[in-house]
Amino acid sequence: MSDLTPIIETMENRWMRAWMNRDGKTLKSLTARDFILLFSSKPPAILDRPSWLVAATERYHCASYRFADIYVRDWGTVAVFAGLLELEATMDGHDWSGRFWVSDVWRRGRVRRGWKLAQRTLSRPGEDARLRAAIKSLQLWK
Repeated sequence: MSDLTPIIETMENRWMRAWMNRDGKTLKSLTARDFILLFSSKPPAILDRPSWLVAATERYHCASYRFADIYVRDWGTVAVFAGLLELEATMDGHDWSGRFWVSDVWRRGRVRRGWKLAQRTLSRPGEDARLRAAIKSLQLWK
């Protein structure tokens, strides 16, 4: 099986550039019909596909983005993308910039075999440096 990382990274960048350009047609073509955008808040906030497409083209604007610490896992017809997202964005004129941890689920179509974004989860990354060391200490492999 070939490495899926460059393919999924390309799809991620196409999706983000479409958001930056307020290109609803491209966003729609890259987003699954049952797509949800899940924001980690208490309680969680969710946007469905129609809500996201309107928000991304009219109210929630991305000026720039950058991914770091990317991880891709291939499960055949499903791929998971995770990474740090530095985002410069506004919603209704208010700054919504910052660092987010993004976890995306991409699903390959059965007929056309293209990838569609099925779910995006955004959360604020933990800043406790001790967490990484603690988790690494639990790993059975070294």
